Amino acid sequence: MCIAPTEAAALLGPGDPPPFRVHRPEGASRFLLLGDHAGQAVPHSLAGLGLPRDELDRHIGWDIGVAGLAEALSTRLDAIAILQTYSRLVIDCNRPLTAPDSIATVSDGTVVPGNQGLGSEAARARADEIFTPYHQRITQELDRRDALSPIVIALHSFTPVFKGHVRPWHVGVLYQRDTRLAHALRDALRSEEGLVVGDNEPYSVSDATDYAIPVYGERRGLLHVELEVRQDLILHGEGQDVWAERLARLLRASVPAALPG
Repeated sequence: MCIAPTEAAALLGPGDPPPFRVHRPEGASRFLLLGDHAGQAVPHSLAGLGLPRDELDRHIGWDIGVAGLAEALSTRLDAIAILQTYSRLVIDCNRPLTAPDSIATVSDGTVVPGNQGLGSEAARARADEIFTPYHQRITQELDRRDALSPIVIALHSFTPVFKGHVRPWHVGVLYQRDTRLAHALRDALRSEEGLVVGDNEPYSVSDATDYAIPVYGERRGLLHVELEVRQDLILHGEGQDVWAERLARLLRASVPAALPG
């Protein structure tokens, strides 16, 4: 059984990894890659959230394949990638802290014991020690690169079957108010033979349910897009390389198409 931390307890200890890792920090391109759900670590103090390993390993625990895809794409684009280390079940770094599922008590039918009856101080510790440092690092990098007009690429993955429904898309292009890069990339992906491309499918972006695109893309007026790649396509290194090659090529081509004139 998982024991929730006491109100005064620190969350992360000396044996826990930092809340994010950075790949290719000196990448020279305008692209900045984000992996909000790239990791699946759980602080030792949370005792695995009371879940068996196989639950943390499935899609509720992280975006399967995204870490490898982000690193492969980072290398091909010479782009910095900032990747979250901790499981989305500890705290979801692509949700506003006020969202009901910022710290999910149930995910895809699985009750999360370590998130039941969480006190305000324990919830704040997760925000202060995981959510905030990750987003401070992103903000720092965007500020540092401001003169380059960074391009924000949020990388995610989705499960092929959800609640009994087979999802036909190979990749989804997600956006909200600003369609510039999203529509250019969507059209480029649709020109690839054999790809089924979702337009705001299997998810869509909103201020209530998303953080990266509203905060880093829309509020800053930067080119941006959120990508959802089907997990079975990027489960292993070979698939990650295939998709990294494709996305690097199409992102480079789509940026000029997204700009006026």
